[in-house]
Amino acid sequence: MSKNQSGTYRLDNPIQQPTDRVITAKRIFTGRRGGTIADAAVAIQRGRIAWVGSAGELPAEYGALPVESHPEATLTPGFVETHAHLGGFAYEFDPDVPEPERHDQGWHALTSLAPARQLASVGVTTVQSLGARNFADVVLREVIDHQIVAGPRIVASGPQLTTSGGHSWPTGGEVDSITEIKKKIRDHHKAGVDVIKVMATGGFGTFGSAPWNAQFTTEELRALVEEAHRLGKRTAAHAHGTQGIRRSVEAGIDYIAHATFISEDGITRFDPALADQIAEKGIFVDPCSPPSYPAVEGETSTPRAKELYDHGVKIVLGHDIGAVLPPSGYLYGMEQLVASGLPEEEVLIAATSRGAAAVGLAGVTGVIEAGYEADLLVIRGNPIENIADTKNLDEVIIGGFTFQRDHVEPFDPANRWSNFELKPRLSGLDARTQWVERAERAASHPID
Repeated sequence: MSKNQSGTYRLDNPIQQPTDRVITAKRIFTGRRGGTIADAAVAIQRGRIAWVGSAGELPAEYGALPVESHPEATLTPGFVETHAHLGGFAYEFDPDVPEPERHDQGWHALTSLAPARQLASVGVTTVQSLGARNFADVVLREVIDHQIVAGPRIVASGPQLTTSGGHSWPTGGEVDSITEIKKKIRDHHKAGVDVIKVMATGGFGTFGSAPWNAQFTTEELRALVEEAHRLGKRTAAHAHGTQGIRRSVEAGIDYIAHATFISEDGITRFDPALADQIAEKGIFVDPCSPPSYPAVEGETSTPRAKELYDHGVKIVLGHDIGAVLPPSGYLYGMEQLVASGLPEEEVLIAATSRGAAAVGLAGVTGVIEAGYEADLLVIRGNPIENIADTKNLDEVIIGGFTFQRDHVEPFDPANRWSNFELKPRLSGLDARTQWVERAERAASHPID
C-alpha cells in the first residue's frame, strides 16, 4: 500500500486510459545532448508521442486535440532508476518484520508496490529491479503491464546470482559452478526475467561478506554472460572491489553497479586504466553515488563518479533503491552528481535516454520523440540549469496517462534509514566503519 496526497493509505488509484492531447511548455528537454526546444509542444496519441517541436509549428492534424499549457515549465522524459530492489529486500534489515523467507511471492510483490509507486511519484517512470525475492519484481511488472495497478515500467531480474553464503544469499540465487550458473539462468529465463544480476564481489549488507573480494572467476562470469545473451538477457554485475570489476569487464558484463574500486582496507583506490577499459567496452555504470554513501562517511568511501565520467564511462542513475536508499532519495542523488562535478545536462541524460538504453529500453522510452512511449515529466523551472528544480514536479505521465502521485516524505540525507521507517541491525556505514577501524588496528597488531 502507499499514501495518497492526503497522507491516507490506499492500494492504488483507478487505472486511467491514455489521454490524447497537446502539451505546451516553455521548453522541452528531449533527452538528447543539446536537444532543447524552446516554446515547445508535444502531441500525444494512444499513449505515444505523435509529434514534438515548436508550438508555432504544430501540424493542423493535432489542432483538435485538447491543449494542456505549462508556460513556466520544462517538459522532460520520465526518469529511469537503473538499480532498485523491489520485493522484500530492505526488510532483511528490520528486526521487527518477520523473516522474509516465510513469505510467498504474492507477499513480496504486494509490498514492493508502495516503493515502486513512490518512485513514480518523484518522477521515475521506469525502474530496473536488480534483485528481488521469489521473482516478486516479475509479478509486479506483469500486474502493472496488464493495468491491474498503476505504476512505473518494471525491468526485472528476480533473485541475484551469488555464491553459497555469498553477498545477498538470502535472496535465493546461490550457485557454485558453471553448470549451476547455466541452470539458474535458465530457471530465471523460464520465470520471465529481463536481466540477469550477478554478485561479482561481496558487499556491505551481508554478514561475513568482503566487498573487495571477487566471488566468481572470470571463466564463471564469462559463462554467465554467454548463457544470458543466448537467451536474450542483458547482464548486470554488483562489483565493489577492483578484482571483481576487472573480471566483470573481461567477461563482457553489460552493466556494473557500484564500481567503487574498494580495497581490503576499506579505502577506494581508483584505477584509471580499468576505467578506460569500461569506457572502451561501452559498459554502463551506476556508481550509486553519492547518496548511497553520504559525505559524512568520508572521502575514503566516496564512489568515484566524476573520475569515471572524466574517463568517458557511461554513467547512469542507479541508487540501490530499497537496499540503502528510499525512493525519495532519487532526486537527491541527481543533485549530488551535479555537486560532484557532472554538468546538469549530463545528469539529465543519465537519468533519461542513457538510463533507458542501460535497462534495455532504447527506442521505447527516455526520449521525447515521435514513436516513443509518452513517459513525460512537467517540471516547474529549468532543471537544465538548476538540477534542484526537479523537485518542482507538477505532473507525471506514464504511457500517456497522468499518474496520480502518492505522498512521499522529503528525503533526509542525514538519516536515510528513517525514510525507510525501518530499524537496521547493521547498516553499510556501520559495517564499513568497523572494517576500516579493524584494518587500522591490524596494521599495528603484534605478530611476534
